[in-house]
Amino acid sequence: MRRPALAGSVAAAVLAAAAAGWAVASADGDEGRATPVPAADSADAGFARDMAVHHQQAVEMSYVVRDRTDDEEVRRLAYDIAQTQANQRGMLLGWLDLWELPKVSADPPMSWMGMRHAPAGEDGALMPGMATDAEMARLGRLNGRQAEVFYLQLMTDHHRGGVHMAEGCVRACEVEAGRRLARGMVEGQQSEIRLMADMLRARGAAARP
Repeated sequence: MRRPALAGSVAAAVLAAAAAGWAVASADGDEGRATPVPAADSADAGFARDMAVHHQQAVEMSYVVRDRTDDEEVRRLAYDIAQTQANQRGMLLGWLDLWELPKVSADPPMSWMGMRHAPAGEDGALMPGMATDAEMARLGRLNGRQAEVFYLQLMTDHHRGGVHMAEGCVRACEVEAGRRLARGMVEGQQSEIRLMADMLRARGAAARP
């Protein structure tokens, strides 16, 4: 069940990354005039690196829950999130390739947001909203309604963290294409947070505080 979806995500990401190269090259100026390349320690590069990692967990989480429930509403949401975030992740990594910047950094996550001295995330939760390794393992053991509720709670937390990061890019990034993508993330993920709140209520549950 997962292999065709994963293949589709990879193909979408590759196409998006190719398109992203053109978008970044022309977004801030006339056609044919390249946008200045951000520095390795810039907000643009930091956002691309950190959000690519953040998105990857959301993709993994979404494919896990699709195997743990038969509920079409949850499966459809999980598929949409996986496709959207795999696509965006391809764009972010494509920009780093275009800029010839490393995809990893020796700086702690979120340094580009002025959070250099923030405490390190525990048990695999490297950034705000990310699930711990223990939570991911638990999701993989649950079935049915329990899996649905836990996924919706984890993804709500994940989106809250993602919105926080994207808002940071809107404020600090200099490449217009990056700011546009970040604004779209804020709008899209806030909308999904509201949808997931309704889905949790329908299952007699609520988001975590």
